[in-house]
Amino acid sequence: MGDDVRQGDRVCVDGKDVARKAEHEYYLLNKPKGYVCTVKDDKDRKTVMQLLPENAGRVYPVGRLDYDTEGMLLLTDDGELAFRLTHPMNEIPKTYLVKVEGSVDERSLAKLRSGVELDGKLTGKSRVKVIETNKKFTKMHVTITEGRNRQIRRMFEEVGKQVIFLKRIRIGEMGLGSLERGKVRRLTADEIYYLKNL
Repeated sequence: MGDDVRQGDRVCVDGKDVARKAEHEYYLLNKPKGYVCTVKDDKDRKTVMQLLPENAGRVYPVGRLDYDTEGMLLLTDDGELAFRLTHPMNEIPKTYLVKVEGSVDERSLAKLRSGVELDGKLTGKSRVKVIETNKKFTKMHVTITEGRNRQIRRMFEEVGKQVIFLKRIRIGEMGLGSLERGKVRRLTADEIYYLKNL
């Protein structure tokens, strides 16, 4: 008791090394549809916490994906990083794969890019890139820097289109890679560094 521990010291208790626990935990989840992004749900729906390994610790979802949206979700106990990634003032880009029925005309695309009015306030500018279109559906990559409630779905409703598939595929330039739907993994040191410096 009372001894100072300095960098490089080895600390033992009863002859066993005491390992220093990592300061924070960081996970990447490929969220499937049918899960809510809360720790507990008062409607008894499945939560993303049920997809984490048992030893994950007390981590929390960073932002939200709604029940019917799938894709990239970060979970951590690092409140500073969570705030950085979710606060609108930081303008962290998040990219979604969006599929709607039918085609989307240029006027609607221009409106989506320049901002639509939700709850009396214009959304920020977004990047919208059509990647596939035919008479039945249109697929797009949509990048936004806000995170309003059901924002992508509501943006498309404002131009008369119903979203039939929605998946977050990137935060900044970091994507899901080969992570399968419903699977989770720890972030690498490089990924953590990247997110902290976005």
